[in-house]
Amino acid sequence: MDQISQKVNQWIDSGKDPRSAHWQGGLEAMLDLFSPHVEPGRLTPVAPLEKEDIPVFKAALKAIDLSPHLIAAFLPPSVAGAVIPPESAEELQRIDKNEPSYKIMVVRPGKELRIVCAEISQRATKPGADIFEAGALLGTYDFPSQEVCLSELTKLIQAHAWEKGTWSREDHEQYTLNWFERSMDLSCGDLAVEQSRSFFHSPTLIKSNRVDALFILIHDLLIKRFSHPQDPLGRAAASIKTIKDKTLCSNKLEELASQAVLEFLNHIRQLELMKFEELSNAETEQFKRETSRTILRVADKLS
Repeated sequence: MDQISQKVNQWIDSGKDPRSAHWQGGLEAMLDLFSPHVEPGRLTPVAPLEKEDIPVFKAALKAIDLSPHLIAAFLPPSVAGAVIPPESAEELQRIDKNEPSYKIMVVRPGKELRIVCAEISQRATKPGADIFEAGALLGTYDFPSQEVCLSELTKLIQAHAWEKGTWSREDHEQYTLNWFERSMDLSCGDLAVEQSRSFFHSPTLIKSNRVDALFILIHDLLIKRFSHPQDPLGRAAASIKTIKDKTLCSNKLEELASQAVLEFLNHIRQLELMKFEELSNAETEQFKRETSRTILRVADKLS
């Protein structure tokens, strides 16, 4: 008997409803399959997305704000259609079997996993979310539409799954970087964010100021993207590194770093994440220095 089956039996023996116990066991089995491929704190598709899946994923990505250690998976119909609660659990039935299902699973790690499983398909008869822990159904939330379901999910996740209490500096940094990357990817300047947890909005969390905070984010996200072989920036850097002339290669990498930093700054201006015209004279001078310094730091990391 595997570990999940043992847990399910223990839950049932302790008096938990067998339907919710078996359903959580099935969800945990799914988690074992996809968790190695999911980056904590980020909503991640667990299967390739079809063209019609992309708008649904983007809507979910825009709506859902996650604390840094939560596991969050987006299940498109190719996967979600096979993730079906027990037929006897009528309260958990949210969509007909022949309709395209879109599910989101959010899991808070710990001794006992806290799982939020949401059905967000437009075709769902009952969009909403169910919360499980230790084989018990802790709560169920029904919404009239996909739009309302997504708009309420962050509140629900914050209430039932977010990591409370004191965060480490690394937690604040990761949370802020995840928010910033979503903003850049979605070209959206008004994503939900807990400003007291974000060092961009509350620079004192890292004993810094707002200009430094901005350039820390730009640097860290660019390094992440340059390091990813499938990212356009990563491919561009890899191509330049094939140049045998070391001086030419170094110059090209600095040009690429400069272009990337300036494009990010332009995007930030357009999204009004920071209103540069409102900077003080001292901050404007600091902004100029940090622009040059960040370009050199990124270029140095690429060399």
